[in-house]
Parts: sequence; C-alpha cells; structure tokens
Amino acid sequence: MPSSLEPSHVRLSGLSPSRTTLDNGAVFVVKDTHTTPAVAINLTMRAGSICDPHDAPGATWLLSRAIDRGTATRSGADIAEALDQGGISLAINVTRHLFSLVCTCLTEDFERVFALLGDILMAPSLPAEEVSMRKGEVITAIRQDDDNPAVRATEALMALLYPNGHPYGRSVKGSLDSVEHLTRERLARLHADRFAPGELTAVVVGDVETPRAVEMAARVFGGWRASQPQAIPLSSPALATRRQRLVIPMMNKAQVDIAYGFTTLRRADPAYYAFWLMNHVFGQYALGGRLGDSIRERQGMAYYVSSWQEANLVEGPLMIRAGVNAANVDRAVASIDEEVTRLVREGVTPKELDDSRQYLIGAMPRALETNAAIATFLQQAEFFGLGQDYDVRLPDVLRAVTVDDVNAVSRRVLDPERATLVVAGPYEDKPA
Repeated sequence: MPSSLEPSHVRLSGLSPSRTTLDNGAVFVVKDTHTTPAVAINLTMRAGSICDPHDAPGATWLLSRAIDRGTATRSGADIAEALDQGGISLAINVTRHLFSLVCTCLTEDFERVFALLGDILMAPSLPAEEVSMRKGEVITAIRQDDDNPAVRATEALMALLYPNGHPYGRSVKGSLDSVEHLTRERLARLHADRFAPGELTAVVVGDVETPRAVEMAARVFGGWRASQPQAIPLSSPALATRRQRLVIPMMNKAQVDIAYGFTTLRRADPAYYAFWLMNHVFGQYALGGRLGDSIRERQGMAYYVSSWQEANLVEGPLMIRAGVNAANVDRAVASIDEEVTRLVREGVTPKELDDSRQYLIGAMPRALETNAAIATFLQQAEFFGLGQDYDVRLPDVLRAVTVDDVNAVSRRVLDPERATLVVAGPYEDKPA
C-alpha cells in the first residue's frame, strides 16, 4: 500500500489475526473470537476456473460438485452423516481464481470437522457413479442458464470483453458439450495437477484458541506433499477501441436483460479505491446510485439497474446490468450512455463522494458481524496481499480519496464509444 494512503490517526486493534505458514507452504490464518460457541472454517485453494484445461471448460466446477462424495477413507454417505450429526451445511464455491470449502460448526466439533474438510480437500475419491450424477445436475443447470436472459447477457458480455479463450471470458460451469465429455479420470487429473499445499489458505474464525487451531492445522495438513503447480498464464485483456453490440433474441421471454461494460483495472492498481468509490456513486448507493435514480426512479424504464465492479489479478470488468420491458430497450441503452458520459464529463460531486465513502466505512462493522464473514474477509486480504491489518487501514485509505482521484479514474476507464453491450430477451435489432 502506498505510504500516502497510510492511516493518519491512532490505529484501532482491528481483527489482528494470527498467520502461520507450514513447512509445506500451506498458509493458516486464525482469528479467535468468543462471542458464540461456534467456529467458521474456510479452506481455499488457488485453483479456480482459470485452471480449467483449454479443452475442458467447466472441469473445476464439476470437480466442486463431486469432491465431497467420498475420500480414500470415507464414503459419500459417511461424509453426509458426519456433517449431519453437527447440523452442518458445507458450501463449496468456485470463482475465477479460488476453490473454497466453507462451513460453520460448534466449538466442540471443530477438530472433527476440520479433519473431515481436510480429507475432502486432499484425498477425494471421485466415485464414477457420483461424477455421472453430478454431471447430469450440472448439465441441467447449464440448460437453465441458457434459458435465462440475465445469465445469457452477462456471460456473452464477459466473452466479448475477454475473447480468444481468456479464462475470464469462459463460463465457469462450462458448456453442454464440454461437460458431457468430462470423465472421472479427467477430474482426478485436474485435482492432482492443481491441488497442492502451497496453494492452500485455511482460515479459522471463532471460539477456538489460536494455539489449538494451529496445532490442528499442522496435524491435518502438515504431512501433505504435492508438487507446486505451474502458474496459469493470465494476460491483460486488449483495451476495446470501438463500441460493440450483440443482441440475443429470446422471444418467449417477458423481460429484456441488458449487460453493458468495460474492462477496467487490476485490484493492485493504486487507483482501485477511487474506482471502488466511483462505482458506488454510479450504480450502488441507495437504490442503484445515479443509474437507479435516473433510469429506474425518475424515468421509470427499468425493473432494476445497477453497476458492479470486479477488479482482479488482471484488469477486471465494470458491468452495468438492467432489466427492462422490450419497448424500453433503446431508451434504456441511450440513458446508460448519457449517465456514463455525464460521469466522465462532470464527475462526481463532493457530497456524492462523501455519502458513498461514509456508507462504505459505516458498513464495515456490519459486514464483519459473523465468523463466516470475517473468514471471507481474511481470505480476500490474503489472496490480494492486503496485509493482516487491512481492516484497520481501510477506512483511512477511503478517506484519502479525493474528488479529483475519482474523476480521473472515471475518465480513464469509461467511454461510451468503447462500451460493449449485450441485449438478451424478447427484442430484435431493427433493420438499418
């Protein structure tokens, strides 16, 4: 973090987690908090969908659906019973970069559950019949996505922003054809190639003493040995030089979904915090920021409208999403263009910036109220290298952002002439 963004007043104690690196490279982060007799466990591998083989998009997603269906020493029924005994719901999530096993258990069950999750992560058996069953479920989900205008618009926009096989442009779930051809052996090879202790960050938050948690981590993961996988090459997307537009007619639907966006900047970019605040003013504050106030509230053209940003290891997207009646598509797109242009030309006001800044700072304590939320926050801080005191520094980092900073990043990343947009639903382009 640049020194100019360091806090200027006395630091609070913050979360102050403990961080340990095992001999095999696994990272273990612990935050003990004794407000409730429960523990959140978040085991995250740097093995997300960017690890999909080029000819097998969706492989990591399918692996996530099958990984808990048995291990070398436990059957799927054994695992389900062990979780059910503690009333535990295990969530397995896949993003572009991360593969996570997440749950919350009672303090008394911590050792048993932590060992179970470690077994699932390190030694899945991937029974062929379970892989086949999960494959059928994924294929059904893909078919449902293919019939959903919002999903079609979003995925098509990502494919246009990140073309030529870029990992960010591929569907996380894959395609009907790619999933159909996946085998148990392919998933096992993917796991063997990408899952290694040096890719693991384990976070534990809750009613457990740090020494006890560290000892448990060493017991479960200390003996894990696997070769460090090669880094996945990840190039920056080419900056758009012209406007692109794609229409996906889905004439049997009741609503049109619009996805409109740009590639923007990396999470490590010094302008990130100005960018975050800009997006909050533009499409998040209150009922959708400026976009919601103009297009939904004052013009009454949209069922919903907002923007979100996902700055990542390479330049991530800023995406504007809107759901509209087919009769309002052209007007809604024109209004989005107008709001983008106004943001670039006029910038944000001091009041808008202050409102968004105070909202984001004020929301932090609420966002960190649960053990699971703290664990997720610590995982993100670890992944992006933000430091163990990130929660303490963040308010002052946001306070340091000026109107000029926000307006400069707006001019840098936004331009209607370079926008990419996708329209999906009961709408067709009019003949020229």
